[in-house]
Amino acid sequence: MAEPGTEAFEKLVGLLNYPMFVVTTQVDGVAAGCLVGFASQASIHPPRFLVGLSTNNHTFRVAANATHLAVHLFDREHLDVVELFGGIPILDDAAAWFVRKILDRFSLGDHVGDLLEPVDGDPPHELERWLSFGDVRDLRPGHEA
Repeated sequence: MAEPGTEAFEKLVGLLNYPMFVVTTQVDGVAAGCLVGFASQASIHPPRFLVGLSTNNHTFRVAANATHLAVHLFDREHLDVVELFGGIPILDDAAAWFVRKILDRFSLGDHVGDLLEPVDGDPPHELERWLSFGDVRDLRPGHEA
C-alpha cells in the first residue's frame, strides 16, 4: 500500500516520459556504466548537471571513487546499444555526450546525486528522436553486476 500523499505523485510521474542517458566512468582500470533516468540540468551559471545513480547499481559503487562521469544521449535508432552498451568510457554510437567533473555527492533517497561541472563533450549535430523512458520502460532497472 502506498504511503499517504504519494498516490497522486506516483500517477503524475508515471505519465512523464523523461530522457534517458547512459552514464559511464572508469576507476583504476575498472569501467562501469548504466542507464540513468534521473538526470537534469541543475544550473545555467555556472553550468551544472545532476545525475542520480541508484545505490543498488554496480556503476554507483565504481563512481564512488571516480572524479569524472561521461553522460551519453542516444537516439532511438541505437536502443540495442543502450541495452548492451558494455561500460566503455565514451560510447561511439552516442548521438551526443559530455564529460563532467564530479563536484559534490549527496543522498537523493534510493539514489545518490552527483553534481557535475562540464569538462568536454560533443553536442548533437541535428535534432534527433531522443531515447526516453517510454522506449526502455520494460527494461529491468538496477543491475547489480
